[in-house]
Amino acid sequence: MVKGLYTAYTGMLNQAQRMEVLTNNLANASTTGFKKEGSTSQTFDDVLAIKVKDSSDFNLPKKMGYVNLGVKIGETYTDYTQGSFRITDNTYDVALDGDGFFAISYTNKAGESSIKYTRDGAFSITKEGYLVTKDGDFVLNKEAALASNNAMVNGIPAGAIRVDTMAEVSIDEAGVLYQNGEQVATLGFVDIDDYNYISKYGENLYDIVPGGNVIDSDAKVVQGALEQSNVNIVSEMVEMIAITRSYEANQKIIQTIDQTLDKAVNSVGQV
Repeated sequence: MVKGLYTAYTGMLNQAQRMEVLTNNLANASTTGFKKEGSTSQTFDDVLAIKVKDSSDFNLPKKMGYVNLGVKIGETYTDYTQGSFRITDNTYDVALDGDGFFAISYTNKAGESSIKYTRDGAFSITKEGYLVTKDGDFVLNKEAALASNNAMVNGIPAGAIRVDTMAEVSIDEAGVLYQNGEQVATLGFVDIDDYNYISKYGENLYDIVPGGNVIDSDAKVVQGALEQSNVNIVSEMVEMIAITRSYEANQKIIQTIDQTLDKAVNSVGQV
C-alpha cells in the first residue's frame, strides 16, 4: 500500500465529514433556538513498522520506526452559547436569557411520550387553552419539569400548562404566567448539571442520556422575544472555503501519486 494515498484519502473523508456538520449549521441558521455543531480531528494511532521477511537475524525482524496513517474525525460537539434575541411582541413567544431549557412533553409518531428539552420558545395555545410548541407538544410547568414527571391523564400530561383563552396573559422574568392579576402557572424551564450528558434529538430538541441530572435554572424569561440560532453565517462560509481548499489539496495529492505510479509501471517498468 502507498502510504501517501491512504493519508490523502483519510484527509478527504475528514473534510467531507466537517463539511456535513457545517452545511447542517447553515441549513439551520434561521431555526429558532438552534445550537451549532463543530467537529474535531485526531490522528490515527502510530503503528510500529518492521521489515517484512527480514532474514538478517533469525526470527528477529528489524524495526523501521513509527508511522502515522492519516487523520480521522475525533468527535462532534455542540456549542451552547446563547444566540441573539428577536423581538416579536407575541404574547406566547418567550426566550431564556441564561443557561437552561424549556421542558416539553414530546410525542413521537408511535404515540410514545417523553420529556424533551428545547430553547425554542415559539409557543401558542390550543382552543382548550393548553400551552404547546409549534409542533403541538405540551409545555410542562416548573414542578413537572424539575421532577421529570411526564404522567399522562387522558392523553394530557399532568404538568401541562393551561390558561383561559379569553383573558390576557403576562409572563414575568421568573416564568410565572398571570391572568387577571392572579398566578396561573410557571413555565417549566430547567438546566442540566453536565452538558456532556445532553444529546440532540432533531433540529432543536435535546434529550438527557443516563448520567445527566435536571437542576433548577437561574435564567430569566423574556416575553415577546425569540432566541435566534447562534450560527454565524460569515464565519461558517469562511470555514467552508477552508474545508474546500483542504479537500482539493488532498485530491491533488492522490492525483500526483497516481501519475507517479503510472510512470513507474508504464514507463520505467518497460525499460
